[in-house]
Amino acid sequence: MEWFLFLADMEKVQVAVVGSGFGALTAAALLAKAGLQVSVLEMNKYPGGCASTYKRKGYWFETGATTLVGLDEDMPLKYLLDVTGIDVSPLRLKVPMQVRLTDGTYITRYNDLEDWIQEAERVFGQQGQRPFWETCFAISQKVWRTSLRQLSFPFSSFSDLGSAIKNFKWEQLGLIPLAFQSLTRLLAKHNLIENHRFIEFLDQQLLITAQNKHQDVNVLFGATALCYTLYGNYYVPGGLRQLALATVRSLEQNGARLLYKHQVNSIQSQQNGTYLLSTSKGDMEAEFVVAGLPLNNVARLFKDQSIQQSVQNYVMQSDKVNSALTWSIAFERTGSEKQVLHHQVHVPGGVPFVGSESIFISLSHPLDDQRAPAGICLAAVSTHVPHPAANYIDKKEELEQWVVQFLAQQGFLMPDKVLYVQAATPGAWIKWTGREWGQVGGYPQYLSIKPWQMKDARLDGKKAYVCGDTVYPGQGIPGVCLGGIIAAQKLLRDHFPAKVSLLRQR
Repeated sequence: MEWFLFLADMEKVQVAVVGSGFGALTAAALLAKAGLQVSVLEMNKYPGGCASTYKRKGYWFETGATTLVGLDEDMPLKYLLDVTGIDVSPLRLKVPMQVRLTDGTYITRYNDLEDWIQEAERVFGQQGQRPFWETCFAISQKVWRTSLRQLSFPFSSFSDLGSAIKNFKWEQLGLIPLAFQSLTRLLAKHNLIENHRFIEFLDQQLLITAQNKHQDVNVLFGATALCYTLYGNYYVPGGLRQLALATVRSLEQNGARLLYKHQVNSIQSQQNGTYLLSTSKGDMEAEFVVAGLPLNNVARLFKDQSIQQSVQNYVMQSDKVNSALTWSIAFERTGSEKQVLHHQVHVPGGVPFVGSESIFISLSHPLDDQRAPAGICLAAVSTHVPHPAANYIDKKEELEQWVVQFLAQQGFLMPDKVLYVQAATPGAWIKWTGREWGQVGGYPQYLSIKPWQMKDARLDGKKAYVCGDTVYPGQGIPGVCLGGIIAAQKLLRDHFPAKVSLLRQR
């Protein structure tokens, strides 16, 4: 059910959640489950933000994120679904991804660690591959085991520190030094730094999950990012919007509302301890606010100087972030389509007008008739656009022609079977998401920024909180889901400690 509320007099709510990206939806669902009265304000007519699906010409195209990860033990999405009872019935993929190098070599990113090591050795040689990947996988397992135990991290109160000590395990101590080490050091340790073919592959893989290359990514995050294909990867019939809609249904079952077409223009704290939200439908007063927005937007949205100053210390400028160039393509199936749904293809000479070195391609499942009729395949294609404020792209028609030709050369489609193609530049991302410069994927990982130096969930130390892909722990559905869990837990621990027990896994 879609809620459309036209505010006459100023409405008062207990918790106003700004935005319906998946981090915000996670926080909202958990707070509603704990018994708080929640209203989610979304500027668009669909929930999900950058993990959603939109309709064009009768087809449902993925907006941004296309892969679902996080349902394994000790992972945040499994926690959310366990606590709330949300059901999305995803399909587990046997093979998470294939990669094609510039020389035409295909690499299959198998889900099983041993299978993947053998594949890496086949393509890149035996030297260093086994110890490197075994080390990365072991680190990633420790990171996930720690993530749901340390929900007070990063610390911004004495209660956070007390909670961290209570939930401490000795293996967590060994993770700290890894935040100071670049992946370069780990690669050198295993004699891989001179394996230029492998480094080229590794850097393009890191761009998918860390938004940066090995020199700038610490071992703690990089090892976890590189191993996401070694966990359960899923496809959601109907598109990732179904995950958002299932979360909305959970919200409504717990008495919450999702208010579409409600753009929040400003937020101001008041003397009575509440927050005044000026929206496109009128004013709203909230006792608590959870902002599911990038920090760049948060800095402009809140009018309190103290919040602006505290957030500004964490904000990255355009030269440090990425936007995206994406293509939505519909084409007739011929029976010769790729069996693997997700692909990264290295582009010889780079993508025209952009210069990025690879594209990521996600295909719709052949049995998914919710997104397109039988016999029609949908492709979501994307690539990075660095420093989006300085890289204006207006060659959409040329880029649409290029992507069809390039995908045809790689065997993904036949040009005469293409039914629809549309390119979306950073300008389209600004319009769709409202995110400054159209930045997507969160803030890139930088070695100079340690996990405990990232913005934590508290905005003002009072009743305003934040979650999303630019605060700890960062990007991806598992990352923003964990951020939403942390925001909900901190709000409850700060103000409703008796309700925290309501969010235990069943």
